[in-house]
Amino acid sequence: MNVSEKNNLVKYRILVIDDEPIVGLSCKRILSLEQKYEIKIVTNPLEGLKEASTDNYDLILLDIVMPELDGIEILKRIKALGISSEIVIITGYATVQTAIEAIKQGAADYICKPFTPDELNIVIEKVVKHSVLLKENIALRKELHMHQGFIGIIGETPNMEKIFSIIKHVAPTNGTVIISGESGTGKELIAKAIHRLSQRNDKPFIACDCSALAPTLLESELFGHVKGSFTGAIAHKKGLFEIADKGTLFLDEISNICLETQSKLLRVLENSEIKKVGDIVEQKIDIRLIVATNKNLLKMIKDETFREDLFYRLQVVPIHIPPLRERKEDIPRLALTFLERFRKKNKTKVRNFALETISLFDNYNWPGNVRELKNLVERLAILCDSEIIEPADLPYEFKNLQFRDFIHKLPQKWDEFKELKQQIQENAIVEIEKRFLIEALQRSGGNVSNAAEDVGMQRTNFHQLLKLHKINSKNFA
Repeated sequence: MNVSEKNNLVKYRILVIDDEPIVGLSCKRILSLEQKYEIKIVTNPLEGLKEASTDNYDLILLDIVMPELDGIEILKRIKALGISSEIVIITGYATVQTAIEAIKQGAADYICKPFTPDELNIVIEKVVKHSVLLKENIALRKELHMHQGFIGIIGETPNMEKIFSIIKHVAPTNGTVIISGESGTGKELIAKAIHRLSQRNDKPFIACDCSALAPTLLESELFGHVKGSFTGAIAHKKGLFEIADKGTLFLDEISNICLETQSKLLRVLENSEIKKVGDIVEQKIDIRLIVATNKNLLKMIKDETFREDLFYRLQVVPIHIPPLRERKEDIPRLALTFLERFRKKNKTKVRNFALETISLFDNYNWPGNVRELKNLVERLAILCDSEIIEPADLPYEFKNLQFRDFIHKLPQKWDEFKELKQQIQENAIVEIEKRFLIEALQRSGGNVSNAAEDVGMQRTNFHQLLKLHKINSKNFA
């Protein structure tokens, strides 16, 4: 059961500290209608502080102006004690500035009295939603440690749990592993995990992208060559098989190896011997081979572009990594992990995702899989100037998802339709304008004056748009 589900079962506990009994009774009457809050009222500020110090409340409604002990002092003491309760300040219009100062010191929000039932409900609902997200993120952080400590791979879906089980079983052996999955799913991460948990973990892990080299160069890269074996071979060279001796060799995109090299690879697997290009002597090697592919090798066998005997020699322990769209339960955990990593790396203040943002993540198809999510989160961690990543911070492709939501909720009245039309147009213009500014800054290396001149705008107007869209030019320097 996740944190959200638990909150549906357990009432949200609210403490009201206000020396005016009528205010506390009004809060209780308004919030009790929701039947999901448990309310306690304390009119004495000293008793209120004592009650708050029990840390038994999810939220505290705290008046600022009280005798003996004012709300600001209570707030300071609560924060000093490390109390986890969210705090909403109750204030009169004359002390709004004080309430804003209270927010700087850790209060979640404030509400001015006299307030209407709707105003109170909106503020409380907003704070509760944010609090639930924070608690869920804390819970996720704790859950992440198990798999991160194990192999650095995040996943709790049945498919991922099956992969973890296979890794545990195959890692201590010398069995050849073939990892399949779309680009960006993390095939090399799985290979490294197997190596870390193997008996060879103190020996080299050597990776080779078989799609990055021409066939003649790949053969030399894998098996090495002797001096004079071909034009440009001015010295003996060790191949990756020899360099990885006693360790693990990972061949990524094995499907890109030509048939001639495939036959030589098959011989290596059968005899545990390699022969350098231009050499006549075979050399014994001791390696653990792991290969990966994003293509259907069985189809390639039918097309006679991949050797069937090599396929079955490699297919000792197969591992298939599902695409991210088939393991969406893991998206919040992955996104949170990447955000924690990148915000520390870039020292930015962004620390969380809005619930609506996570919802858009869930509805997106992720053609680039985990790699795409990782790159997006890094981009957001750099560009977002607020603590919470909102849907408005997401790139254009996610705006299409929001447009799709509009279509599913077509209005019934003409006035509503006109309002929806205007909203869609405004959203589209805002997004295009934001991308226009960002690309101009990227071209100028973050120089606002050059960017403004490049697009034909006055610097002051360009700078005003940057402020409007909360774009920091320093992020592009």
